[in-house]
Amino acid sequence: MDLQLTGKRALVAGASAGLGYAAARLLAEEGCTVAVNSRDAGRIGEAAQRIAQETEATAHALPADLTQPDAAAAVVAQAVDMMGGLDLLLTNTAGPPSGPFETFDDAAWQKAIDMCLMAHVRLIRAALPHLRQSDCPSILTVTSFTVRQPLDHLVLSNSVRLATIGLTKTLSQELGPKGIRVNSILPGWTETERVTDLLEQRSARAGDTPEDEAKRIAAGIPLGRMAAPEEFARAAVFLLSPAASYITGVMLPVDGGIIKGV
Repeated sequence: MDLQLTGKRALVAGASAGLGYAAARLLAEEGCTVAVNSRDAGRIGEAAQRIAQETEATAHALPADLTQPDAAAAVVAQAVDMMGGLDLLLTNTAGPPSGPFETFDDAAWQKAIDMCLMAHVRLIRAALPHLRQSDCPSILTVTSFTVRQPLDHLVLSNSVRLATIGLTKTLSQELGPKGIRVNSILPGWTETERVTDLLEQRSARAGDTPEDEAKRIAAGIPLGRMAAPEEFARAAVFLLSPAASYITGVMLPVDGGIIKGV
């Protein structure tokens, strides 16, 4: 299938590793010019260089901490300046810390909101004037399967990411008449640094090993394993692409079947 991505311009947040990196690399492989963002200047520079070398596409590194109020607008402005416009936006952020409800104060909640909701809000708000000038504008937010099936010790993520789902669905209705598609992916357990950290925390609570926890999780997934980031990326790139031109307002689990609800 031709995804019709040659010459398109994509901005991918949270792209120094894991899900964001995999999506940015595949977008570049499919012919996009990409701008990639992360708060770690060294890592995002290396990621952009690796993408460019491996795909022969143009990749721009845009270091910034998207939890800061003015960062998103600056990142979008730089991306548009470097690429000459914007067609595709993937909003992806790190996850907040794990722990039970009573361990988190107002400051922790506000940080989670800035990370898992407001970063999406600010990126989309800054990008919209430029997406309106595109002939194939598309937005993809990255949330989690836990918005449908909450996990223990992830109260911040379980709660705040639901707001991003509400944002995504609302924007799909509001922006659809303007030709701008808005979708979300709900990743399941995927082999990323975030999951490695969660496995270590789970094993510390249980008194076993991260490997034991990974096996226990895999046993509860119908496909019997965690995903590779590339499997997430294939779904993300399709939803962003013009090939998915009649798909909007979708919250797509890429979870190996772990969500048990209909």
